[in-house]
Amino acid sequence: MPHSHHSHSGQFCRHAKDNLEDVILEAIRQGFEVFGLSEHAPRYRIEDLFPEEADLTPSDLLATYHSFLTTASSLRTKYSSKIQLLISLETDYITPLDSLNLSSLLSPPDQDGVTIDYIVGSVHHVRGISIDFDRSTWLRSVHQCQSPEREDGRTMDPGPPPRLEVGDQTIPALAEGYSPTDTELIPFLEKYFDSQYDLISKHQPEVLGHVDLCLLWTPEVGKKLRDLPSVWEKVERNVKAVIAYGGLFEANAAAFRKGWETSYPSRDILDLIISLNGRICLSDDSHGVSYVGLNYLKLRDYLINAGVETIWYLLPTSERKEGDEQVGNRGRVIARESKGWDEHPFWKKLEVAQTATLKS
Repeated sequence: MPHSHHSHSGQFCRHAKDNLEDVILEAIRQGFEVFGLSEHAPRYRIEDLFPEEADLTPSDLLATYHSFLTTASSLRTKYSSKIQLLISLETDYITPLDSLNLSSLLSPPDQDGVTIDYIVGSVHHVRGISIDFDRSTWLRSVHQCQSPEREDGRTMDPGPPPRLEVGDQTIPALAEGYSPTDTELIPFLEKYFDSQYDLISKHQPEVLGHVDLCLLWTPEVGKKLRDLPSVWEKVERNVKAVIAYGGLFEANAAAFRKGWETSYPSRDILDLIISLNGRICLSDDSHGVSYVGLNYLKLRDYLINAGVETIWYLLPTSERKEGDEQVGNRGRVIARESKGWDEHPFWKKLEVAQTATLKS
Protein backbone atom coordinates (compact mmCIF):
# COMPACT_ATOMS: atom_id res chain seq x y z
CA MET A 1 0.00 0.00 0.00
CA PRO A 2 1.37 3.45 -0.80
CA HIS A 3 1.82 4.57 2.80
CA SER A 4 4.58 4.62 5.39
CA HIS A 5 4.19 6.29 8.78
CA HIS A 6 7.74 5.97 10.12
CA SER A 7 11.01 7.16 8.56
CA HIS A 8 14.35 8.82 9.31
CA SER A 9 17.20 10.44 7.40
CA GLY A 10 20.91 10.87 8.02
CA GLN A 11 20.48 14.62 7.86
CA PHE A 12 18.87 14.60 11.29
CA CYS A 13 19.74 11.18 12.72
CA ARG A 14 23.33 10.00 13.21
CA HIS A 15 22.46 6.29 12.76
CA ALA A 16 20.63 6.89 9.46
CA LYS A 17 21.89 7.90 5.99
CA ASP A 18 21.22 10.47 3.27
CA ASN A 19 19.48 13.83 3.13
CA LEU A 20 15.80 14.08 3.90
CA GLU A 21 14.98 15.38 0.43
CA ASP A 22 16.64 12.36 -1.20
CA VAL A 23 14.57 10.03 1.01
CA ILE A 24 11.39 11.84 -0.10
CA LEU A 25 12.38 11.65 -3.77
CA GLU A 26 12.90 7.89 -3.44
CA ALA A 27 9.46 7.52 -1.84
CA ILE A 28 7.96 9.39 -4.79
CA ARG A 29 9.88 7.21 -7.27
CA GLN A 30 8.54 4.04 -5.66
CA GLY A 31 4.95 5.28 -5.78
CA PHE A 32 4.24 6.17 -2.15
CA GLU A 33 1.28 8.52 -1.78
CA VAL A 34 1.47 9.20 1.99
CA PHE A 35 4.85 9.28 3.74
CA GLY A 36 5.41 10.14 7.38
CA LEU A 37 8.59 11.99 8.35
CA SER A 38 9.05 10.87 11.95
CA GLU A 39 12.42 12.01 13.21
CA HIS A 40 13.51 10.93 16.69
CA ALA A 41 12.52 13.12 19.60
CA PRO A 42 15.43 14.86 21.33
CA ARG A 43 16.95 13.11 24.34
CA TYR A 44 17.71 15.23 27.37
CA ARG A 45 20.61 13.62 29.25
CA ILE A 46 24.20 12.86 28.24
CA GLU A 47 23.58 9.30 29.51
CA ASP A 48 20.96 8.83 26.79
CA LEU A 49 23.15 9.71 23.82
CA PHE A 50 24.78 7.05 21.64
CA PRO A 51 28.46 6.60 20.75
CA GLU A 52 28.00 8.25 17.35
CA GLU A 53 26.63 11.30 19.19
CA ALA A 54 29.50 11.58 21.69
CA ASP A 55 30.49 14.98 20.29
CA LEU A 56 26.96 16.35 20.80
CA THR A 57 24.95 17.61 23.75
CA PRO A 58 21.25 17.25 24.50
CA SER A 59 20.87 20.90 23.43
CA ASP A 60 22.32 19.95 20.04
CA LEU A 61 19.70 17.23 19.65
CA LEU A 62 16.93 19.68 20.43
CA ALA A 63 18.32 22.14 17.86
CA THR A 64 18.53 19.31 15.33
CA TYR A 65 14.87 18.44 15.80
CA HIS A 66 13.85 22.08 15.34
CA SER A 67 15.91 22.15 12.14
CA PHE A 68 14.13 18.99 11.02
CA LEU A 69 10.73 20.63 11.54
CA THR A 70 11.70 23.63 9.43
CA THR A 71 13.20 21.51 6.65
CA ALA A 72 10.33 19.02 6.62
CA SER A 73 7.79 21.81 6.39
CA SER A 74 9.60 23.36 3.43
CA LEU A 75 9.85 20.03 1.63
CA ARG A 76 6.20 19.26 2.31
CA THR A 77 5.29 22.42 0.42
CA LYS A 78 7.81 21.76 -2.36
CA TYR A 79 6.51 18.27 -3.13
CA SER A 80 2.84 18.72 -2.24
CA SER A 81 1.71 17.95 -5.81
CA LYS A 82 3.54 14.60 -5.80
CA ILE A 83 3.15 13.15 -2.32
CA GLN A 84 1.32 13.75 0.96
CA LEU A 85 4.02 14.31 3.56
CA LEU A 86 3.11 14.19 7.24
CA ILE A 87 5.41 15.63 9.89
CA SER A 88 5.86 13.50 12.95
CA LEU A 89 8.04 12.63 15.89
CA GLU A 90 9.13 9.23 17.15
CA THR A 91 9.19 9.21 20.92
CA ASP A 92 11.76 8.03 23.37
CA TYR A 93 10.51 7.10 26.82
CA ILE A 94 13.51 6.81 29.12
CA THR A 95 12.76 8.95 32.19
CA PRO A 96 9.91 11.30 33.21
CA LEU A 97 11.97 14.08 31.60
CA ASP A 98 11.22 12.66 28.15
CA SER A 99 7.49 12.64 28.81
CA LEU A 100 7.55 16.19 30.17
CA ASN A 101 9.47 17.56 27.21
CA LEU A 102 7.31 15.63 24.75
CA SER A 103 4.29 17.41 26.16
CA SER A 104 6.10 20.70 25.65
CA LEU A 105 6.99 19.90 22.04
CA LEU A 106 3.39 19.02 21.27
CA SER A 107 1.77 21.95 23.06
CA PRO A 108 0.51 24.90 20.99
CA PRO A 109 1.90 27.09 19.66
CA ASP A 110 3.72 24.53 17.57
CA GLN A 111 7.49 24.57 17.51
CA ASP A 112 8.91 26.89 14.83
CA GLY A 113 5.38 27.49 13.58
CA VAL A 114 5.25 23.90 12.25
CA THR A 115 2.50 21.47 13.17
CA ILE A 116 3.61 18.06 14.39
CA ASP A 117 0.82 16.08 12.78
CA TYR A 118 1.11 12.92 14.88
CA ILE A 119 3.53 10.93 16.99
CA VAL A 120 4.93 7.44 16.62
CA GLY A 121 4.87 6.12 20.17
CA SER A 122 7.98 4.00 20.67
CA VAL A 123 9.90 2.63 23.63
CA HIS A 124 13.63 2.05 23.01
CA HIS A 125 14.88 1.83 26.62
CA VAL A 126 14.08 -0.26 29.66
CA ARG A 127 15.33 0.75 33.11
CA GLY A 128 17.28 3.59 31.49
CA ILE A 129 19.25 1.37 29.08
CA SER A 130 18.86 1.09 25.30
CA ILE A 131 17.39 -2.20 24.14
CA ASP A 132 18.11 -1.90 20.40
CA PHE A 133 21.61 -0.37 20.16
CA ASP A 134 23.39 -3.72 20.36
CA ARG A 135 22.93 -7.08 22.01
CA SER A 136 25.41 -6.43 24.83
CA THR A 137 23.58 -3.28 25.87
CA TRP A 138 20.27 -5.15 25.71
CA LEU A 139 21.70 -7.79 28.07
CA ARG A 140 22.52 -5.02 30.55
CA SER A 141 18.90 -3.88 30.39
CA VAL A 142 17.60 -7.40 30.98
CA HIS A 143 20.01 -7.84 33.90
CA GLN A 144 19.00 -4.48 35.38
CA CYS A 145 15.42 -5.72 35.61
CA GLN A 146 16.36 -8.66 37.83
CA SER A 147 16.67 -6.36 40.86
CA PRO A 148 13.76 -3.92 41.18
CA GLU A 149 15.47 -2.11 44.06
CA ARG A 150 18.51 -1.31 41.92
CA GLU A 151 18.73 2.21 40.49
CA ASP A 152 18.10 2.52 36.77
CA GLY A 153 21.11 2.10 34.52
CA ARG A 154 22.31 4.19 31.58
CA THR A 155 23.31 3.67 27.98
CA MET A 156 26.34 5.98 28.08
CA ASP A 157 28.96 6.73 30.69
CA PRO A 158 28.87 10.55 30.59
CA GLY A 159 32.65 10.76 31.01
CA PRO A 160 34.17 13.00 29.96
CA PRO A 161 34.45 11.97 27.27
CA PRO A 162 31.09 10.21 26.89
CA ARG A 163 31.43 6.53 25.99
CA LEU A 164 29.26 3.45 25.86
CA GLU A 165 28.66 1.87 29.26
CA VAL A 166 29.81 -1.76 29.16
CA GLY A 167 28.91 -3.04 32.62
CA ASP A 168 30.69 -5.62 34.69
CA GLN A 169 31.84 -8.25 32.20
CA THR A 170 32.62 -10.72 35.00
CA ILE A 171 28.87 -11.18 35.52
CA PRO A 172 27.86 -14.30 33.56
CA ALA A 173 24.54 -12.74 32.49
CA LEU A 174 26.46 -9.96 30.69
CA ALA A 175 28.87 -12.25 28.88
CA GLU A 176 28.88 -12.20 25.08
CA GLY A 177 26.54 -14.86 23.75
CA TYR A 178 24.59 -15.29 26.98
CA SER A 179 20.94 -16.19 26.39
CA PRO A 180 18.56 -15.13 29.17
CA THR A 181 16.05 -17.69 30.35
CA ASP A 182 12.32 -17.05 30.16
CA THR A 183 12.38 -16.45 33.91
CA GLU A 184 15.01 -13.73 33.45
CA LEU A 185 13.16 -12.18 30.52
CA ILE A 186 9.82 -11.87 32.28
CA PRO A 187 10.72 -8.82 34.48
CA PHE A 188 12.28 -7.13 31.46
CA LEU A 189 9.25 -7.73 29.26
CA GLU A 190 6.87 -6.64 32.00
CA LYS A 191 8.79 -3.39 32.45
CA TYR A 192 8.85 -2.76 28.70
CA PHE A 193 5.10 -3.14 28.35
CA ASP A 194 4.48 -1.08 31.49
CA SER A 195 6.57 1.75 30.02
CA GLN A 196 4.66 1.41 26.77
CA TYR A 197 1.39 1.64 28.69
CA ASP A 198 2.53 4.83 30.42
CA LEU A 199 3.32 6.31 27.01
CA ILE A 200 -0.05 5.23 25.65
CA SER A 201 -1.95 6.59 28.65
CA LYS A 202 -0.21 9.95 28.83
CA HIS A 203 0.26 10.81 25.16
CA GLN A 204 -2.14 8.70 23.03
CA PRO A 205 0.28 8.17 20.14
CA GLU A 206 -1.59 8.09 16.86
CA VAL A 207 0.73 5.27 15.75
CA LEU A 208 2.13 2.71 18.18
CA GLY A 209 5.67 2.05 16.99
CA HIS A 210 7.31 -1.41 16.65
CA VAL A 211 5.02 -2.84 19.30
CA ASP A 212 7.32 -5.66 20.40
CA LEU A 213 10.78 -4.17 19.91
CA CYS A 214 11.57 -5.77 23.27
CA LEU A 215 11.84 -9.09 21.39
CA LEU A 216 14.42 -7.80 18.90
CA TRP A 217 17.18 -10.13 20.11
CA THR A 218 14.87 -13.04 21.02
CA PRO A 219 12.22 -13.26 18.28
CA GLU A 220 11.53 -16.88 19.20
CA VAL A 221 10.01 -15.67 22.48
CA GLY A 222 7.30 -13.96 20.45
CA LYS A 223 5.94 -17.41 19.62
CA LYS A 224 5.27 -18.18 23.28
CA LEU A 225 4.24 -14.86 24.82
CA ARG A 226 0.81 -16.33 25.54
CA ASP A 227 2.58 -18.86 27.76
CA LEU A 228 3.92 -16.02 29.93
CA PRO A 229 0.66 -14.92 31.62
CA SER A 230 2.01 -11.87 33.46
CA VAL A 231 3.48 -10.53 30.21
CA TRP A 232 0.56 -11.39 27.94
CA GLU A 233 -1.83 -9.67 30.33
CA LYS A 234 0.10 -6.44 29.81
CA VAL A 235 0.15 -6.91 26.03
CA GLU A 236 -3.64 -7.28 26.00
CA ARG A 237 -4.03 -4.23 28.25
CA ASN A 238 -1.89 -2.08 25.94
CA VAL A 239 -3.60 -3.21 22.75
CA LYS A 240 -7.04 -2.51 24.20
CA ALA A 241 -5.92 0.93 25.40
CA VAL A 242 -4.78 1.95 21.90
CA ILE A 243 -7.97 0.62 20.31
CA ALA A 244 -10.04 2.62 22.82
CA TYR A 245 -8.81 5.96 21.44
CA GLY A 246 -8.64 4.85 17.79
CA GLY A 247 -4.86 4.57 17.47
CA LEU A 248 -3.08 2.64 14.74
CA PHE A 249 -0.65 -0.24 15.19
CA GLU A 250 2.18 -0.13 12.70
CA ALA A 251 3.22 -3.24 10.84
CA ASN A 252 6.90 -2.32 10.73
CA ALA A 253 8.96 -3.90 7.94
CA ALA A 254 12.29 -3.15 9.66
CA ALA A 255 12.05 -6.42 11.60
CA PHE A 256 12.77 -8.34 8.40
CA ARG A 257 16.16 -6.66 7.94
CA LYS A 258 16.89 -7.42 11.60
CA GLY A 259 16.62 -11.14 10.81
CA TRP A 260 13.00 -11.76 11.83
CA GLU A 261 10.63 -13.98 9.87
CA THR A 262 7.82 -11.47 10.53
CA SER A 263 7.40 -7.77 10.84
CA TYR A 264 6.80 -6.06 14.16
CA PRO A 265 4.43 -7.06 15.67
CA SER A 266 5.10 -10.79 15.77
CA ARG A 267 2.26 -13.14 14.90
CA ASP A 268 0.60 -13.69 18.28
CA ILE A 269 0.34 -9.95 18.94
CA LEU A 270 -0.81 -9.29 15.38
CA ASP A 271 -3.51 -11.95 15.76
CA LEU A 272 -4.63 -10.31 19.01
CA ILE A 273 -4.90 -6.90 17.33
CA ILE A 274 -6.90 -8.39 14.46
CA SER A 275 -9.22 -10.26 16.84
CA LEU A 276 -10.01 -7.03 18.66
CA ASN A 277 -10.61 -5.09 15.41
CA GLY A 278 -7.51 -2.97 15.89
CA ARG A 279 -6.34 -0.77 13.05
CA ILE A 280 -3.15 -1.77 11.22
CA CYS A 281 -1.04 0.72 9.28
CA LEU A 282 2.18 0.25 7.32
CA SER A 283 5.68 1.55 8.06
CA ASP A 284 9.07 0.92 6.47
CA ASP A 285 11.00 2.55 9.36
CA SER A 286 13.46 3.62 6.68
CA HIS A 287 16.82 5.07 7.71
CA GLY A 288 17.94 6.33 4.33
CA VAL A 289 17.26 6.04 0.60
CA SER A 290 18.11 2.34 0.34
CA TYR A 291 15.66 1.49 3.13
CA VAL A 292 12.60 3.15 1.60
CA GLY A 293 10.02 0.44 0.95
CA LEU A 294 12.55 -2.23 1.92
CA ASN A 295 10.86 -5.60 2.54
CA TYR A 296 7.42 -4.12 1.85
CA LEU A 297 6.60 -7.05 -0.41
CA LYS A 298 7.45 -9.43 2.45
CA LEU A 299 5.33 -7.26 4.73
CA ARG A 300 2.39 -7.51 2.33
CA ASP A 301 2.65 -11.30 2.21
CA TYR A 302 2.92 -11.57 6.00
CA LEU A 303 -0.21 -9.49 6.53
CA ILE A 304 -2.16 -11.35 3.85
CA ASN A 305 -1.22 -14.64 5.49
CA ALA A 306 -2.42 -13.29 8.85
CA GLY A 307 -5.79 -12.36 7.35
CA VAL A 308 -5.47 -8.55 7.43
CA GLU A 309 -8.32 -7.35 5.22
CA THR A 310 -8.14 -3.62 5.90
CA ILE A 311 -5.21 -1.25 6.18
CA TRP A 312 -5.51 2.23 7.68
CA TYR A 313 -3.51 5.37 7.00
CA LEU A 314 -3.33 8.90 8.36
CA LEU A 315 -4.24 12.13 6.62
CA PRO A 316 -4.55 15.73 7.83
CA THR A 317 -7.87 16.52 9.49
CA SER A 318 -8.45 19.12 6.76
CA GLU A 319 -8.97 16.22 4.32
CA ARG A 320 -11.67 14.51 6.39
CA LYS A 321 -14.51 12.91 4.47
CA GLU A 322 -17.38 10.58 5.33
CA GLY A 323 -16.14 7.32 6.79
CA ASP A 324 -12.90 8.69 8.21
CA GLU A 325 -12.23 8.03 11.88
CA GLN A 326 -10.86 10.13 14.72
CA VAL A 327 -7.49 9.18 16.17
CA GLY A 328 -6.67 10.23 19.72
CA ASN A 329 -7.26 13.59 21.37
CA ARG A 330 -5.00 15.94 19.38
CA GLY A 331 -7.27 16.08 16.37
CA ARG A 332 -4.56 16.86 13.82
CA VAL A 333 -5.00 13.75 11.68
CA ILE A 334 -7.73 11.31 10.79
CA ALA A 335 -7.56 7.62 9.92
CA ARG A 336 -8.85 6.38 6.58
CA GLU A 337 -9.39 2.72 5.74
CA SER A 338 -8.24 0.95 2.62
CA LYS A 339 -9.99 -2.29 1.77
CA GLY A 340 -8.60 -4.44 -1.00
CA TRP A 341 -5.25 -2.92 -0.11
CA ASP A 342 -3.32 -5.96 -1.29
CA GLU A 343 -4.54 -5.47 -4.88
CA HIS A 344 -3.57 -1.80 -5.11
CA PRO A 345 -1.47 -0.93 -8.22
CA PHE A 346 1.23 0.35 -5.84
CA TRP A 347 2.53 -3.15 -5.27
CA LYS A 348 3.30 -3.72 -8.95
CA LYS A 349 4.92 -0.30 -9.25
CA LEU A 350 6.97 -0.98 -6.13
CA GLU A 351 8.17 -4.31 -7.50
CA VAL A 352 9.23 -2.68 -10.77
CA ALA A 353 10.96 0.20 -8.97
CA GLN A 354 12.88 -2.09 -6.63
CA THR A 355 13.88 -4.41 -9.49
CA ALA A 356 15.25 -1.42 -11.39
CA THR A 357 17.28 -0.45 -8.31
CA LEU A 358 18.82 -3.92 -8.10
CA LYS A 359 19.83 -3.78 -11.77
CA SER A 360 21.36 -0.30 -11.56
